[in-house]
Amino acid sequence: MTAADSKPTARQRALWRLRAKLRALYHGESPGAVRFRLGVIGVDLVLIAFFIAAPFLRDTRAFLPLDLAVAAILAADMTARALAWRSVKSWIKRPIVLVDLFVLLTLLFPTILINLAFLRVLRIWTLFHSDFFWETVGHRFDDTRWEDVIRAAATLVTFVFVATGFVYTIYVGDEGGVSGYVDALYFTVTSLTTTGYGDIILPGITGRLISIVIMISGITLFVRFAQALFRPYKVRFTCQVCGLMRHEPDAVHCKACGALINIPNED
Repeated sequence: MTAADSKPTARQRALWRLRAKLRALYHGESPGAVRFRLGVIGVDLVLIAFFIAAPFLRDTRAFLPLDLAVAAILAADMTARALAWRSVKSWIKRPIVLVDLFVLLTLLFPTILINLAFLRVLRIWTLFHSDFFWETVGHRFDDTRWEDVIRAAATLVTFVFVATGFVYTIYVGDEGGVSGYVDALYFTVTSLTTTGYGDIILPGITGRLISIVIMISGITLFVRFAQALFRPYKVRFTCQVCGLMRHEPDAVHCKACGALINIPNED
């Protein structure tokens, strides 16, 4: 192979420049990069609002064009993030990315995957559990109590809307009394809180099993949220001797092994 053959082509050089620019925008610390990422997160929030409102818009003429427009925006964002990552192969293997790819498929094929469209709200979970969010908006609260609280709240809200969408998709118009999306949301919340007024029920053994799953899962997530909100706060710092990851904020020695630890303090 000659030296000329090993030279990158014009297309390769253009791709490298594009990836470098995207990497600076998605992972850089300049004011322009931060503003760009804030804009991306704002768009994400608008997309999530669309996913939540989708059941009310599904029968309108504007729904399909909006659906495809959202698919184009999400596809462009995911492509840019893949190019900005150090390796596209390692990027696509991340669990959060796999969830986003599934959300994108439901947008690209709305008629085929219509019964799975309620899973689009998983975007709430992927946004608030992503490094992208915490490095941009939540960097002041990273590794603090508020990170745990926001993550737990996002998981709980995601579960509520996923369960609501599932109940709405499967049981709307059935004999249980679910006549619309609000009824499905009402049933999910009353089941999750174990209030159980009984005016809306899911018919059959399958309906009872689904109700049990919603109650147990919902209570578990609610307790997790309450623990994150009210339990005594512990900082994350790995002990170099035993590996214990959580310590009291003013700890000098690891309570598991007694080793001296040096927890950074910005105060």
